[in-house]
Amino acid sequence: MGNITITPVTTKAERGQWVDFVYKANAGDPNFVPQLRAEEMEKVAPGGNPFHEHARCQLFLAHRDGAIVGRISAHIDELAIAQPAEQGMGPGTGNWGALEADDEAIAQTLIATAEDWLREQGMTRVVAPMNLSVWEEPGLLIKGHDHPPTVMMGHHDAKFQPWIEAAGYAPVKRLNTYEIDITKPFPPLIQRIVASGEKNPRIKIRGVDLSKFSEEAAIILDILNDAWSDNWGFVPITDSEVAYTAKKLKPLVRADLVHIAEYDGEPVAFMMTLPDVNEVLAKIGPRPSPLGWIKLLLWIWRPKVRTMRVPLMGVRKRLQSSRMASQLAFMMIEYIRRNSVERYGASRGELGWILDDNQGMTSIAREIHSTVNREYMVYDKSL
Repeated sequence: MGNITITPVTTKAERGQWVDFVYKANAGDPNFVPQLRAEEMEKVAPGGNPFHEHARCQLFLAHRDGAIVGRISAHIDELAIAQPAEQGMGPGTGNWGALEADDEAIAQTLIATAEDWLREQGMTRVVAPMNLSVWEEPGLLIKGHDHPPTVMMGHHDAKFQPWIEAAGYAPVKRLNTYEIDITKPFPPLIQRIVASGEKNPRIKIRGVDLSKFSEEAAIILDILNDAWSDNWGFVPITDSEVAYTAKKLKPLVRADLVHIAEYDGEPVAFMMTLPDVNEVLAKIGPRPSPLGWIKLLLWIWRPKVRTMRVPLMGVRKRLQSSRMASQLAFMMIEYIRRNSVERYGASRGELGWILDDNQGMTSIAREIHSTVNREYMVYDKSL
C-alpha cells in the first residue's frame, strides 16, 4: 500500500492542490456539489477570508507513492477560545475540518497530525469537524447523503462517521436541517397567528433596502449577535467578516427574501433566505467554461429554483421566551414562503441548521409541518 506521508501546506501551489483534492475525492458522488474553485481558494488563503484575522490555521496534505490521497485543516479561533466553556468552545479548544481521505488509514493519520499540531499550539481539546468556523460548514453529515446539499451546507461521504468515532471522538452536538413543501399553505393555526400580527399596528415586517445594503447588514448582525449569544458554539461575527460575507452573498440577496421585523419601530428580528445556487453550480463545475459563467450570471440575474434555504434567523434575546418571538417568526416565514413560490417558482424550503436542543426553533419547524432531512454531528475529544 505504500507509506503515508503528511506535509504542511506552505505555498500557493500546495494550497491549490489541497483545494483540488476535494473535487477528485468526491467525483463519483452524484450528490456532491463542487463549489467554485476561486472561492474555495480564497476561503483558506491568508488575506482572503477574514476568519484568518483571528485564527491560526494550518493545512495538511497526505501523500502515498507520490500521489495526493488526503487532506485536513487544523485551526484555532481566538474568538472561540475566548467564549465560556459551557457554550461548547472555550479555552484550550481547537478544531480540525475539511477531512478527505482515500481510506481509513489515511484519515486516521491526518486526524492524528491535526491533533499533534493543536497540542503544539497549547490546545487540550478538539471540537470537530469545523470547516472553518461554526458560521461556515460545521459538523459531519450523518443523515441525508441521498440528496445534494443546499447553498453553504457541507456534504460528506458516509464512510467518515465510523472513522472519526474510531479515532476516539464522541458526539457533542447535532445540527439539523428541515425541509418543507412551500407550495402548501401553513396550518390554520399558523395562518391565524399571522393574521393576528398583521392587525397589530406595533408590528412591521419589511424587506431589506438594497440601496442601504451596508446599513441593513449591520442591523442584521446586531440582532444576530444578540439572538445567538447564548447558543452552543456561538462565536461573535466581526465587522470585517460581515463585510466579507455581505459582499459574497450580495449577488444572491433579494429584498423580498430577507426580512426585518420591527416592533414599535425597533428592529427586533430578521430572517434571511437564499435561492439555492447549488442547483446551478452542480451543472457548471468548479472551473466554469465561458458558457458556464454565462449560465451562472443569467441565474443570478433572474433565479428560478426548486429550493430556498433559510440559513439565518434570529429574534432579540429579551423576546425569545415570549409569544411575540414565534409570531414574528411565523409572519416572516409566511411572507417569504409566498414570495418564493410566486416570484421564483420555488417548491421546497430548507430551514437550518438548527441545534437539536433549540426548543424554540424546533417547535417552529414542527408547527409548519417541516421534517428533518439532514443531520450533522459535531464531535469532541480531549487531547
